[in-house]
Amino acid sequence: MAVPASIEAAVAAASRPYQLPAGFRPSYGTAGFRATADLLDSTMFRCGILMAARALKTRQITGICITASHNPAPDNGVKLVEPSGEMLCQEWEAYANELANAQSDEELASQVAGLLAKEGVAAPGAGTVMIGHDTRPSGPGLAAAAAAGVRCLGLEAQMCGLLTTPQLHWMVMSRNRGEPCGEGDYYAALAGAYKQLVAGSTSLGQTLYMDCANGVGASKMRELAAHLADAGLAVDLRNTGEGVLNGGCGSDFLQKDRQLPANFGDVPPGARCCAVDGDADRLMYFTPLEGGSHALLFDGDRIACLSAMLLRDLISALPPAAAQGVRVGIIQTAYANGAASRYIRDNLGCAVEVTPTGVKYLHEAAHHYDVGVYFEANGHGTVLFSRAFLEQMKQLSGKSRAAAELLALGVVVNQAVGDALSGILLVEAALRRKGWGLGQWAALYADLPSRQLKVTVADRTVIVTTDAETRVAEPRGLQDAIDAAVAGAPRGRSFVRPSGTEDVVRVYAEAESQAAADDLAAAVARLVHAQAGGVGPAP
Repeated sequence: MAVPASIEAAVAAASRPYQLPAGFRPSYGTAGFRATADLLDSTMFRCGILMAARALKTRQITGICITASHNPAPDNGVKLVEPSGEMLCQEWEAYANELANAQSDEELASQVAGLLAKEGVAAPGAGTVMIGHDTRPSGPGLAAAAAAGVRCLGLEAQMCGLLTTPQLHWMVMSRNRGEPCGEGDYYAALAGAYKQLVAGSTSLGQTLYMDCANGVGASKMRELAAHLADAGLAVDLRNTGEGVLNGGCGSDFLQKDRQLPANFGDVPPGARCCAVDGDADRLMYFTPLEGGSHALLFDGDRIACLSAMLLRDLISALPPAAAQGVRVGIIQTAYANGAASRYIRDNLGCAVEVTPTGVKYLHEAAHHYDVGVYFEANGHGTVLFSRAFLEQMKQLSGKSRAAAELLALGVVVNQAVGDALSGILLVEAALRRKGWGLGQWAALYADLPSRQLKVTVADRTVIVTTDAETRVAEPRGLQDAIDAAVAGAPRGRSFVRPSGTEDVVRVYAEAESQAAADDLAAAVARLVHAQAGGVGPAP
């Protein structure tokens, strides 16, 4: 298909204010592009072009969210949204990298023409790309750059303003389905389905303390909580914007440092608490421990187990013919704690599938089941229901309360992407239906102690992994050395993987005791530093 020369000219002209910084080589990671915000004008402009082309190709609405999630406040990035509400399809990631790295206006215009021709897309054309951003000061300007990219292919850039990433995904999904898709519709849908799930159960009573990471989750949870005022869920919001985004607070800080977030010193031990990240797509539950600043964590593994228990209870209450043969799968990465994996297999009887790290891999695998549950240990995840299963539940809902409640669960849980606000309602409903406090949840299994470290390297691509990132193929000899270190640790397990966003190698280790896990992680980190071009002193 020939692309009119006028399109190339329009792209080249529109790109002139958005030049690629000298020496900057953006790389599409597990969830888009990230860098310090002052480098990203050209990347956002080109992502606008890409998602306009994707909208033209699919003849549906696509989306762009300007965010760097749990990264420090000076960073920013972009997450790209398919018409389904899911992340950009992996086949188009190569296009994203090519456009982002074009070295001149003319090269960019040529690459855009090549993309359009290869995909059989006519431009300019009619269509819409929805654009949102989080609370970073750089967000509005970068959103404007993305909008300029959208418009140079003739499409409408709908500026949606301040949103959580999952809200934008949900809105794109709902709009393409022809369903109510406004921000108010999001709150009403989640709150209404939550109330249906907890009807007849007793409130947990205690206040839920929420660490909002000084991000967009604060204002959005405040609005959701207003819809839940009559549902017995009281939420005390902390870190609502008065401090630094993700600074000493948020789910990533909590998971990595295992310390109480800022402004939680007055929260009593045993209190039910949760934390989200800067764009509210990760969720961690926790409670303060006696006599210090440490916290007991309820991470993504525990959320997955709790979700699987709720599903088991509901599915077992279906009419026998409907319950028989329902395929429930729990999708994990190598970061899942070994104790959680054993509990799921031995006590819940669910299939466990392991994928490479990255939500796009877990999400894809979850589609293989009637109900697919995935939560990374970092708290990013959701529960996906197949269209066929939901249709079956609709047919049964008039005569089966369990079927109606499974449909409600499919609304409470964001079907597009991992969503921390949606996840809070999932956890609260599961605990409330069982009448459980955190003690019963914690007693399901005992985590093997673990430690995560990172090693700065000159080039993360020297590490090549296999077997869902659990084994190192390159450099040769490194895996043998890791195996030898693991053999010396009781109940030891360790793996390494290159970061998807920066030149570091991430190290994970677990063992029978915290000291053994710490020692194993340090030993493996030293091996990586020695054999993979570590920068700076050895760990």
